[in-house]
Amino acid sequence: MSNFSDKFMEISGKIGSQRHLVAIRDSFISMMPITMAGSVAVLLNVFFRDIPNNMGATGFATAMQPIIDINGYVYFGSIAIMAMVFAFALGYQLSLMHKVNPVAGGLISFASFIATIPQTLTITTSLEGASNSVVKGLVDLGLTVSGTNLEVSQWGAIAQGYIGATGLFTALLVGFISMFVYATLVKRNIIIKLPDTVPPAVNKAFAAIIPGTAAIYVSAIVAYLAFVTTGLPLSDLVSTYIQTPLMGLSQGVGSVILLTFLVQLFWFFGLHGHNVLAPVMDGIYAVALNENTAVYEATHSAANLPYLWTRGSFDAFAQMGGSGVTLALIIAIFLFSKRDEYKTVAKLSAPMGLFNINEPITFGIPMVLNPLFAIPWLIVPPVCATIAYLVTASGLIPPVFLAVPWITPPGLYAYLATGGNIMAGVVSLFNLFVAFCIWAPFVISANKVKAEE
Repeated sequence: MSNFSDKFMEISGKIGSQRHLVAIRDSFISMMPITMAGSVAVLLNVFFRDIPNNMGATGFATAMQPIIDINGYVYFGSIAIMAMVFAFALGYQLSLMHKVNPVAGGLISFASFIATIPQTLTITTSLEGASNSVVKGLVDLGLTVSGTNLEVSQWGAIAQGYIGATGLFTALLVGFISMFVYATLVKRNIIIKLPDTVPPAVNKAFAAIIPGTAAIYVSAIVAYLAFVTTGLPLSDLVSTYIQTPLMGLSQGVGSVILLTFLVQLFWFFGLHGHNVLAPVMDGIYAVALNENTAVYEATHSAANLPYLWTRGSFDAFAQMGGSGVTLALIIAIFLFSKRDEYKTVAKLSAPMGLFNINEPITFGIPMVLNPLFAIPWLIVPPVCATIAYLVTASGLIPPVFLAVPWITPPGLYAYLATGGNIMAGVVSLFNLFVAFCIWAPFVISANKVKAEE
């Protein structure tokens, strides 16, 4: 067991500290204020617009229209441009990793991403039923009529589909390409050097001109070649052949159970499971969460959200009180434990456990390499995730589509994350009860171990 533990910690430690994965993780974390702002805006509109309209109180929604409009502006400036924000954040973090100018790196990554987006937006409108004179008039105005459709093209327009959550994978790919070029040229001193008397800010800006220009050109050339050879923009290629398959794999119940189990396994060996697996949980499931948010904002309905399981689903249904659903463990200790040290730790941990902060009990019991609690620690979250997944798949509750601060208490988190769905809160609390039923026998068994000692 000791040899296995040492080897596991060595391998997982290398994974968790891999600098490119750390840069991805830190980029998603740095976007948290933007994500939360957009989610708050959507959540407020749920209570100001969607719920009142569904209940027939349209007058209230009409009165709240100015606030609803402001929330729409906030959403458009946050989640709707998520890929653009991520492009800058990733460039900044990768520049820190390469020890080059991070602000320039963020701007170069941002510009490189924009350079790969299609430059023309075409809108097609049906002309079915229009008279010949109307069609001729449109043609005379220089508009394109194809069959019974009117096509209007606008150069320089950016489609929201490319800069929102759908464009995150493209921003990730372009960010790595552009930052590799930028950092390589800087490290080889292929830069414009100015005298030491020049202010540092000016010196840094000029030093980034040649590497930055090269990085943006390389990104643009990649996008151009992709379009010439396939007829599709780079963003569409990435979405079709990389993002969609990965997102599809992430939505199976087996994938959800496996990832939930791995988080617990890393924690069991003393490693922060969420940090180690952040590139997967944030890189895939956070994308699903933002995509669900975008679809809800466009349709004002949770009936046809594209992704069943998102980043917030783990926190809402499988981590009440923290990893391992330790809030249930605290309750079990209060009711059944006869060990004074457990009761003391539980008393100190309970207030924080209500807000999903479980380090006191995780390291106070401790849970790390603890054979007494290894089984419930490893199986409780996967069991809870399975229950929530099946209930969501059945349509009883909607998928999680809003980001909520992780310190939100159990039950309330699920209620808010699903746009005010009461049944989602009930499922979260039911999972807490299930977790309690699993933890309780092991707490009672721990009493016997104490007696033998």
